[in-house]
Amino acid sequence: MSQQFDGSQQLFRIGLSVLDPHDWIEIDDRLDLYLAEKRRLAAAHFDEICVAEPGSEAAQREALDLIAGHLTAHFPEIYARRGNGIVIGRSGASVDLDREPALWHAALLVPDDLLLLRKDEAGWRLIAGALAFPSSWRLRDKIGMPIGQVHAPVPEFGTGTRNDSLINRMFDNMRPETRMLRYNWSVYGVPDLYHPEPDETEALRLGDDAEAAFLRVERQTLRLLPQTGTILFTVKVIVDPLARLAADPGRFQVCQRLAEQLRGLDEAQLAYKGLTSHRDRLVARLDELRKT
Repeated sequence: MSQQFDGSQQLFRIGLSVLDPHDWIEIDDRLDLYLAEKRRLAAAHFDEICVAEPGSEAAQREALDLIAGHLTAHFPEIYARRGNGIVIGRSGASVDLDREPALWHAALLVPDDLLLLRKDEAGWRLIAGALAFPSSWRLRDKIGMPIGQVHAPVPEFGTGTRNDSLINRMFDNMRPETRMLRYNWSVYGVPDLYHPEPDETEALRLGDDAEAAFLRVERQTLRLLPQTGTILFTVKVIVDPLARLAADPGRFQVCQRLAEQLRGLDEAQLAYKGLTSHRDRLVARLDELRKT
């Protein structure tokens, strides 16, 4: 689980907090697994997981440069510069920083997926992405859309909603020196990192067994790139069996908070999360784990 996830992030709330710049990218012992999975997925689905508009190249390059600089400065025991590339940890994997597309090679350095948004007459639009681990959506379906349209399936987040206005205002007011953090979470019936299918078709197939549930946490960060005025959105996906919460020292609070949130979801929110038929059993399971 993400180091800072405590279950307090409210679903269907923007809920941003200021992030210490040192903690912008979170690196843990799953790094090699994530990077290997990205390379495997690229061999089979590259045109699905890496998509960019023409004209986004400078923003991609800026994102790569900032990520590479951050990693070598803050994690020198893992990332080492070698000529025009970076060598990563014990795996010895190497990323050539001169290769294109730059955003994809940035994504090969970190566990996170990377998305770029730029403002024009249509508003803040999704202009590029390296999305190996989607949570029930497809990058190719969303590229070029304003953020309100990207969020159209999310209850109360589509174009013209109050949350859409707040997000656009927040993006307008971002400053390069500030990093922002939020968490999102869902419960799925499969542990796959690559999960482009919508919730109602495949994401949650628990049947009668709440033991089959997996907690899928997204650690999301935002920062404004100073040279291109583009927003870089990072998403680190962490998938663990729900039962693993039994070993979490903070399980009482985490389980209690997740159960309270599930109880509070309305019909539209439950349907979006694929939980309409499963909420009661999941709440009961969380209550059991809390008392373990």
